Amino acid sequence: MTSPEQDSEVLALQIGRPLRATSTVLRRCNLGLPIVAEVPPILDTGEPFPTRYWLTCPLAHRRIARLEAEGGVRATQTKLEVDQVLAEQLASAHARYERERDSLLAPSAHPRPSGGVGGSSGGVKCLHAHYADHAACNANPIGLDVARRIGEPRCAVPCVTHVDGRLERNPDWRETDALP
Repeated sequence: MTSPEQDSEVLALQIGRPLRATSTVLRRCNLGLPIVAEVPPILDTGEPFPTRYWLTCPLAHRRIARLEAEGGVRATQTKLEVDQVLAEQLASAHARYERERDSLLAPSAHPRPSGGVGGSSGGVKCLHAHYADHAACNANPIGLDVARRIGEPRCAVPCVTHVDGRLERNPDWRETDALP
């Protein structure tokens, strides 16, 4: 387990690059490591950033990447075309996401991020973003479906660990096989 003071370093190790803005961990795994972080709508560079919730957990990320590689985005879009209730629930999630993100911006902020979940103008462009929104405790029907399909991210060993007094990606971390 790592401390909240180490969160930025852990997040950077999990995503494999430096953070572009101060981010807040919203949810942790069974080992106390971040699963999802909240990112501000304007990055440190002044660049608008439409993705409010960022998935950092390597296990969840891998599993969702597999779903996407198997045509998960396309299959979800097809489902939305025939299920009006699901489409309306997703439209509500997009509107809530955009409204909440925009409430963090000054009225004079320019340029501004746009779109709903993950910056989408509608539908689904990234299952990772929908899962992150759901994992951040928001009502997102696509994220909920993804969560059911990938299971709770529970690792036997941490993805980030202390090595010689510093944090590093854990070379012993492996994807667990347990799926729902």
